[in-house]
Amino acid sequence: MDRPSTAHVYERAGFGRPVVRGARPAVVVVDFTYGFTDPQYPTAVDMTAPVLATARLLDAARAAGAPVVFTTISYDAAQVAALAWLRKAPGMAALQVGSRLVEIDQRLSPRPDEHLLTKTGASAFFGTALAGHLASVGADTVIVTGATTSGCVRATAVDAVQHGYPVLVPNVCVGDRARAPHDASLFDINEKYGDVVGLDDVLAYLEALRPDPPEPEQLSTTTSQAEARA
Repeated sequence: MDRPSTAHVYERAGFGRPVVRGARPAVVVVDFTYGFTDPQYPTAVDMTAPVLATARLLDAARAAGAPVVFTTISYDAAQVAALAWLRKAPGMAALQVGSRLVEIDQRLSPRPDEHLLTKTGASAFFGTALAGHLASVGADTVIVTGATTSGCVRATAVDAVQHGYPVLVPNVCVGDRARAPHDASLFDINEKYGDVVGLDDVLAYLEALRPDPPEPEQLSTTTSQAEARA
C-alpha cells in the first residue's frame, strides 16, 4: 500500500488554511544584525539576498504607514556564564552587548522612530515588551522577516499567532545557515502558524494600504460676498 503524500496528510488533518489579513500590519525584522548577516563572523552566513528583499519590503511598509520593529539578540557577561541556551549553542555567546555583531545591518536603513528591542531568547516575544508594543500601535497582522528561519523567525511566528495575530512570512525575506532547515521551517510555518508568501504578494498588500495623497486645494472661481460688496 502506497503511503499518502505529505501534502495529502496535512490537507486531511486540516492544516494549511490561509490567514485573514488585517488593515494594520506591523513588520517585525528578526535579528538581521551583522552577527547573522556578515559572513566574516562564524555565527553568520551571507544574507545579502534576504536583507535586500527585506529592504524593499520596508520601503513599502514605511510608505503605507505600517509600524516597523527591529530585534537584536545580545548578551552581557553574566548571561554568557549562566544561560542554558548558550551551553547548547556556545557560538551565540559571541553576540555580546556593545559589539558590531549585535548592530542592525545598515542596508535596512533603520530609522530613529522605529522600535528596537533586545532579546535573549529565540522568539521576539519571549521576555520582551513586543506584545504590548504591537497592541499600542494597533497592529492586527504581523509580517515576520529575518534570521534564522529555523530558529528565531519560526519561534517568533509561533508566538505571534499564539498572541492572536495573523502571520505572514515573505519567503525571500528570511534566511538560514543551511537549506534543509530553512525549507522545513517554511513548510512548518505555512501549514500551522502563518502564510509563507512571495514578496510581490506582500508588496501588493502594503500598496493597497497606502493612504491616499491629499487632494490639492482648489482655487475658488466664484466671487465671494465680501468681494461683491466691494
